[in-house]
Amino acid sequence: MTAFFVTGTDTGVGKTRVSAALLHALHRHHARVIGMKPVAAGTELINGEWANEDVLALRAASTVQVPALYDNPYLLNLAASPHIAAREEGVEIDIEHIAACFHALRQQADAVVVEGAGGFIVPLLESGRQSATSADLAVLLRLPVVLVVGVRLGCLNHALLTQEAILSRGLTLAGWVANRIDPSMVAPDANVDTLRLRLQAPMLADWPWQPLQPASALSLDVPVP
Repeated sequence: MTAFFVTGTDTGVGKTRVSAALLHALHRHHARVIGMKPVAAGTELINGEWANEDVLALRAASTVQVPALYDNPYLLNLAASPHIAAREEGVEIDIEHIAACFHALRQQADAVVVEGAGGFIVPLLESGRQSATSADLAVLLRLPVVLVVGVRLGCLNHALLTQEAILSRGLTLAGWVANRIDPSMVAPDANVDTLRLRLQAPMLADWPWQPLQPASALSLDVPVP
């Protein structure tokens, strides 16, 4: 069973588009692919039900439909850092429970893509003496990581710090995607060239500014674990 953990240099850098594109790419090699969003913060009323658009996008890119409690164990209404949204709603996020849900998905799929929340070390739980981050979840699942770099001012520092955090935890950086999210950025090509030299993993895609293009139409190489 093939699986990857998708993280980003920040929130809003295109993790869901990359996760969905990765699912489409994996489907060329595997019949049963499933996307998982363990913690989704922020809902809107869609077709009469409260839903998270990232979760819906991953389900649309999956070829196997599973109960919501497995592919999205924690759905929070407030669009905020997960630990804050969870605290506001009286929910305690348990990464061991997320791991159990992931292993249940493994039994039904040939490939699973897990999309983390926010940036790599965003808090998921802060309760008394207990704490957990998205990085802790990645370590618990022991998955190779795909890094989404939002190409904008500051991305070099964010990307290199995130790589350092991934590698220092003994995880594999399987690949990275340059997602050009700021069409007015100065010297974007030079920034991407710097990342090519300094990130210790293959670049899986270099996406130009194209906010309306569906994930199914986006080219992305399948990383090697």
